[in-house]
Amino acid sequence: MYNITLIPGDGIGPEVADAAKRVIDASGVKINWEIQNAGEHVMQEYGTPLPNHVIESIKKNKVALKGPITTPIGTGFRSVNVALRKELNLYANIRPCKTFKGIPSRYENIDLIIVRENTEDLYAGIEHMVGEDAAESIKIITRKGSERIVRYAFELAKKENRRKVTAVHKANIMKCTDGLFLEVSREVAQEFPEIQFEDMIVDAMCMKLVQVPENYDVLVMPNLYGDIISDLCAGLIGGLGVAPGANIGTDGAVFEPIHGSAPKRAGQNLANPTATILSGVMMLRYLGENDSANAIEKAVKEIISKGEKVTYDLGGSTGTSEFADAIIEMI
Repeated sequence: MYNITLIPGDGIGPEVADAAKRVIDASGVKINWEIQNAGEHVMQEYGTPLPNHVIESIKKNKVALKGPITTPIGTGFRSVNVALRKELNLYANIRPCKTFKGIPSRYENIDLIIVRENTEDLYAGIEHMVGEDAAESIKIITRKGSERIVRYAFELAKKENRRKVTAVHKANIMKCTDGLFLEVSREVAQEFPEIQFEDMIVDAMCMKLVQVPENYDVLVMPNLYGDIISDLCAGLIGGLGVAPGANIGTDGAVFEPIHGSAPKRAGQNLANPTATILSGVMMLRYLGENDSANAIEKAVKEIISKGEKVTYDLGGSTGTSEFADAIIEMI
């Protein structure tokens, strides 16, 4: 029996999180779900979108599955996602992007893994106003942070039998910060001679991913580039609705879909829960429950390839809960 924290989230979060929970339960893994609420809807009660008891629950259980949480743009509280990653030191953000038959996309046979540093860079949130007409943000890149994320990428590539790791940077302009990241990447690469290594400037990387995505395998990069490029790669495979994610640290992990909370779709039973379900698959593999993970992934692939019981974004008319029902029946 696993004790796992479940954070339903905001907007469509409770719907997609419940779908994922039911599918995971149907796979046969015994889980005691500890449900904890966080996000915009708890602000009035706790004065914060991330109450301390939510963090303590994850620290205790070591593993969490989380739905999307609303982040206000321009004003209001900072991202709950960023706060969780920093508080729990979840330094590695893993975002696999893989095409499934039946998902509308211009591309075929995409199979990439984005490894994003999760705690530094501009996401450190060190910024301030300079008078009334200027704003300044400080970019933080450390040797320690760079080394552990690049090493994680190489070790993941080795474990997954991947052929190449590409370090993404802007060291031609930011010679100190991105220069340090590139320097460390080259040093770590020497420890893994069996894996091909290259580096790529971030703007060129975006172009190459659109032109020849099949040339790439595992991509490792600082925080901001990882956020942007993982969304780009999600576009290659059909959108954020099918893109899972994981936040891994030394003492725990939080699994969550890449997409946002889509408050306009909340409560309508329309949202596609695939990304959350596949995040659950990543969680099960993290726990070593590979048979259940494989059974869920196989069922998801079969349902989507048939195209009969899928949500509106995949060309169907099936609701969120009914889509989960179809996967459960297939399992």
